[in-house]
Amino acid sequence: MSIALVILAAGKGTRMNSDLPKVLHPVANAPMLIHALQAGQALAPERILVVAGHGFDAVQAAVAAHNPDAQVVLQEEQKGTAHAVDMCRDALADFDGDVIVLFGDTPFVSSETLEKMIAAKAENAVVVLGFEAADPGKYGRLIMQGDSLERIVEFADASEAERAVSFCNSGVMLADGKTLFDLIAAIETNNAQEEYYLTDVVGLARAHGLSVTAVACDEAETMGINSRAHLAQAEAIFQARARDTLLDLGVTLQQPETVMLSFDTVIGRDTVIEPNVYFGPDVTVESGTRIRAFSHLEGCHVSRGATVGPYARLRPGAELAEDTHIGNFVEIKNAQIGAGTKVNHLSYIGDATLGNGTNIGAGTITCNYDGVMKHRTTIGNRAFIGSNTMLVAPVTVGDEAMTGSGSVITKDVPEAALALARADQVNKPGVARKLFDLLKKKKQKLVSEAK
Repeated sequence: MSIALVILAAGKGTRMNSDLPKVLHPVANAPMLIHALQAGQALAPERILVVAGHGFDAVQAAVAAHNPDAQVVLQEEQKGTAHAVDMCRDALADFDGDVIVLFGDTPFVSSETLEKMIAAKAENAVVVLGFEAADPGKYGRLIMQGDSLERIVEFADASEAERAVSFCNSGVMLADGKTLFDLIAAIETNNAQEEYYLTDVVGLARAHGLSVTAVACDEAETMGINSRAHLAQAEAIFQARARDTLLDLGVTLQQPETVMLSFDTVIGRDTVIEPNVYFGPDVTVESGTRIRAFSHLEGCHVSRGATVGPYARLRPGAELAEDTHIGNFVEIKNAQIGAGTKVNHLSYIGDATLGNGTNIGAGTITCNYDGVMKHRTTIGNRAFIGSNTMLVAPVTVGDEAMTGSGSVITKDVPEAALALARADQVNKPGVARKLFDLLKKKKQKLVSEAK
């Protein structure tokens, strides 16, 4: 059966106290909406629709960046969850299959849980996702009779007996598309909030003799994010899960609670991650590497056997080949570093290609920006770049070439050549003492005048 994914993402999120639409607040460096999209996309849906309202343009841009095939539908007025789903009626008029409704501010529902719902749908017209709540609070209650879901009662409309039920509604729902929209058309606003509740689908389905059930998941999966405090809790939940997953996959985290991961971080087994390492988006680290303490990685690829850090920064476009060494206070940006090459100390390598087995001395800088354009530096295999070399791009250093320490290289260096580009040293006897005496007198005069 074909699947259409509908994600509700129209809410303003007043409690976030933000100009940013609630669903675009990030968890693990991705908008929470993207987490919901990823879970739903694992089902290989035929259609994906996101219902947006507040901050429509920003939501549409975020969705397009993640999945250009997804359609964003406008809900101008927020009149309840059923009204939001109904905004997709026209877009799904020709769709023959099941519709699953997710929420953009509920990022942790897993694809495995959604698969369970699909399995339950084989014997039921409507499937709802529920959870046993440690503190049911103001969640809607799922009133069950055996495996049959009799009704969903919103907290505001629930009796004392119904409020005592701990099996609660996540809001996630699965039903045949035609059935779902037929039932939504019959929903009324005779409730405390005067809104069109998607939960009313259950009672209407039962009234039409359709079977309805609920599938249970862990409460943590259904966490909704409505405030900055919730956002912080969600980040902690994600990080704890992601660290545990890495440990299970054979990655060593020397101090797990200090390592921060992104939603798409990939790290191979037998890699050692030292304390206080930050992984931004789009980072892949192959097996058998070592990322040393206080390093920051984003948008980069680290190959097998490489060592990074401590205190290193890999920026987008950094590509490290096997057995490279990137040391302390080194920054790499949009650069390919060849196998076995070492950049060990206090250097900036940006917009560059470095060959294999090359050594970059401390304090080396590729001067890649002229104030308007970026330019590229190319360094060959087995080259030796002396400490404190400035490579003024565009410039090429050939294989097995060498630069003298303190050189400013503005012209290409041929293969196997030694480049020296620094002024001759001149010593002036006694001038340093005279200069210091002059400066001290000047300082003493300034202090006296200040008094």
